[in-house]
Amino acid sequence: MGFLGIFLGIIGVGIGIVIGLVLGFYLFIYSDPQNEPFEDPIVKPISELDTTSLQDLVPEIPLWLKNPDYDRVDWLNTFLLNMWPYLDKAICAAIRQTTEPIVADYVGQGHRPIEAITFETLSLGTLPPIVQGIKVYETNENQLVMEPAIKWAGNPNIVIVVKISFLRIKIQLVDLQVFAVPRVTLKPLVSAFPCFANVVVSLLEKPHVDFGLKVLGGDVMSIPGLYPLVQDIIKKEVAKLYLWPQTLQIPILDSSLGAVKKPVGVLHVKVIRATKLMKMDILGLSDPYVKLKLSGEMLPSKKTTIKKKTLNPVWNETFKLVVKDPQAQTLQVNVFDWDKVGSHDRLGMQVVPLKILQPNETKELTLDLLKNTNVTDPLKKQQRGQIMLEVTYAPFREDSDVVVTGTLNTPTKKENGAGFGGETPIGAGVLLVTVQGAEDVEGEHHNNPYAVIIFRGETKKTKIIRKTRDPKWNEEFQFMLEEPPIHDKIHIQIMSKRTRMSFYAKESLGHVVINLADVVYNGRINNKFHLIDSKNGLVHVELRWRET
Repeated sequence: MGFLGIFLGIIGVGIGIVIGLVLGFYLFIYSDPQNEPFEDPIVKPISELDTTSLQDLVPEIPLWLKNPDYDRVDWLNTFLLNMWPYLDKAICAAIRQTTEPIVADYVGQGHRPIEAITFETLSLGTLPPIVQGIKVYETNENQLVMEPAIKWAGNPNIVIVVKISFLRIKIQLVDLQVFAVPRVTLKPLVSAFPCFANVVVSLLEKPHVDFGLKVLGGDVMSIPGLYPLVQDIIKKEVAKLYLWPQTLQIPILDSSLGAVKKPVGVLHVKVIRATKLMKMDILGLSDPYVKLKLSGEMLPSKKTTIKKKTLNPVWNETFKLVVKDPQAQTLQVNVFDWDKVGSHDRLGMQVVPLKILQPNETKELTLDLLKNTNVTDPLKKQQRGQIMLEVTYAPFREDSDVVVTGTLNTPTKKENGAGFGGETPIGAGVLLVTVQGAEDVEGEHHNNPYAVIIFRGETKKTKIIRKTRDPKWNEEFQFMLEEPPIHDKIHIQIMSKRTRMSFYAKESLGHVVINLADVVYNGRINNKFHLIDSKNGLVHVELRWRET
């Protein structure tokens, strides 16, 4: 009797399992469940919560309350709340437009092709994301960096219908929760609205994403082991795309608007000689000299010496000019006749496009001098002589090995004490000094500040900014050097000059002495330096060493 009972029990279990699987499969395939209605969460005042509930709320406390570096942005959350109905429609329309070409690749493919994939319902719900706080970084770069803490416990209503032959499968996304702290960088800052050219977004940590997924009414995420697997996959895929240093760059304006082109190389020009120049003096001779300048530059022209009373001068003088755009810039060559009284007469001119030059290859040029570049000028064909040049374009070495640590974009010296590529710099180059501005500089008698840069006995000055304690110059100065200034220092002094006659015509507002060894080894330093002999004064200086 016992054996018979066991046997009948096994048969009953087997029959029950078969019937259950058949019935479950039938309901899974042919049922058409109604979507669960969405209800707004119940909100209670904190005063009505017990101790346990309050402890559970501690992780939900906004960052501006736990971290003093984050600012409270209630105004932004109010803005999102009022704009959310409109943002919901706009974002959903963008999602439909973006996903249509992606979905089209899966329709009609495979043994049992998918006939259609459509959104039955697409709404982000009534609850907008909440910005729990925002942290704004102070940097010395031409950019704005901020980190908003975003939390979204939404009630979206997203239902996707997948039609395969006679099957109509509904997939529903429910209970979506997202928490992320992205770094948002607006750069470069420009003078055209909205005053930044790009939005660069990256994630400093893997985001927290939680959601439920229902297929034909059944919660798929409740299957044992599936939830942590999906969470891990989502975090890894998001990290591949946007986890720092990976970024998402969104162009807003043309980056060329307000962008300052940085030097990329040095143009070596040797002025050899000129022949058969025009006669400008009474005695049938001239006093020629040459001026060299690159197009688009505001710097003074380079000048040769004056050769007196000759039409076939020989100079053999070499000059260096900093190049910022070798594809667009031209070398402007002008030959003048020096006059002791009055303006100097131009004997002729010519232009040389830099794009015809090969890097680090010397090119000998014999140029016919012209009156001007106007092709319709009838006097253009008049013979004005020739000038012989040797031109070499030497691009700077790549500085991709610059180390940036500590605060944002603050370089530090490499551990091995080496420069670019792990080797101590030994070649010629150019030292670029950009005086961005100063802060809290105050004179006893007047505040019309300007900066004086002194390096190796050479002195250069910025323009005067009248009646301000926080001047902005943004002026660049160049120093051509035959060797790296490893053991040199540069002296920058902030002065004030009275614009009218006075006993106190000039006074010092402070100065700073900068050791250039770090600039050579790191390639670039962009810092604010405290001024000596100034109470609170700062000067913002960017220094670059570019080696050819």
